[in-house]
Amino acid sequence: MKIAFLTSGGIAPCLSASIGRLTENYLNKYPEIEIIGYLNGYKGLLLGNSISFPKTLKEKTDLFYNFGGSPIGNSRVKLVNIKDCISKGYVKKGENPLEVAAKQLVKDGVTILHTIGGDDTNTTAADLSEYLKKNDYNLTVVGLPKTVDNDVYPIAQTLGAWTAAEQGAIFFENVVGENTTSDRQLIIHEVMGRHCGWLTAATALEYRKRLGAMTFIPEIGVLKEKWEVHSVLLPEEKIDFDNECERLSKVMDKYDCVNVFLSEGAGMDVIVAETEKSGAEVLRDAFGHVRLDDLNPGQWFAKQLGERLKANKVLVQKSGYFGRSAKANQADLDLIFEVVDKAVESATAGISGVVGWDEDNNNQLSCIAFDRIKGGKPFDTSQKWFQEMMREIHAIK
Repeated sequence: MKIAFLTSGGIAPCLSASIGRLTENYLNKYPEIEIIGYLNGYKGLLLGNSISFPKTLKEKTDLFYNFGGSPIGNSRVKLVNIKDCISKGYVKKGENPLEVAAKQLVKDGVTILHTIGGDDTNTTAADLSEYLKKNDYNLTVVGLPKTVDNDVYPIAQTLGAWTAAEQGAIFFENVVGENTTSDRQLIIHEVMGRHCGWLTAATALEYRKRLGAMTFIPEIGVLKEKWEVHSVLLPEEKIDFDNECERLSKVMDKYDCVNVFLSEGAGMDVIVAETEKSGAEVLRDAFGHVRLDDLNPGQWFAKQLGERLKANKVLVQKSGYFGRSAKANQADLDLIFEVVDKAVESATAGISGVVGWDEDNNNQLSCIAFDRIKGGKPFDTSQKWFQEMMREIHAIK
């Protein structure tokens, strides 16, 4: 039995811990097992670049939990996007990336592959597994669901998302103090979330918990209301821009500042349409996703809101890289251990799929078939905690 690990897509606060727990499981249960890690995700698999995990790691697996990022590196590669793989030099013209990757796994003698990533990573793993089966090579592929967006069907909670929300709250706890540098200041906290507003909402919730533990100094104008979240804008909710601006103008007039939590995918359709209408190119990645860093939703909202609220200073701050590169917090570690342990159990039993709490099966922890995994799951804004938070935010006068 030979095990291979691969992390792919954007990083999240779970990759290092997941690799550590997988290594701990396998070395403790199967002392003679061979483990390799493909460097930089599917790129390393295509190029045949891997690293061997020595047996000495058995006594050091707890060290993995102290780090963010991935110890074996990441990349964004889609094996069925042949043109992109050729242009980046991962395969030669005329080669099929799926075939190249499959042959590398066969050459390396891998019997179990663990992919740690989001829906793109794991659906690509499914394509690879299916290709190998059709070519009479038995490979068990078990994925772990990683994404700070928490937007994978039918996974109830993806690895790393809780930590990203907590870290985003810590990030804004410092940034919000910038509202004292000017009168009529608008701060936009842009949070990751292309199609799903869960991370933005959860970050606002975590921040407001921290806010509730602070003692303010109203005698000299250090008011809780100035540190509050005044608006939460999500992709799932239609933005009534005129009404929102009218409400926020009153907040600005009274407290001299407005703090907005913006999901980077909020209003994206409108921004894309206006960008293309102007004749500018909308850049997309290998998966066809709009490159949000280039589109820059935060700056678009900053301009629109800044003008409407008559802001004298506008600050846009993104917590994404700060949050996603953190080490896993205790809540995520507990989840990672639970999911990884089930993944090893499934893999050694020859069951392929993605391990997670299955929302369509009474939230049972199980190895979910690849064909049921897909991204773009929206945040359920009807949840009680979110509705209560929004009522409190809208009650600020």
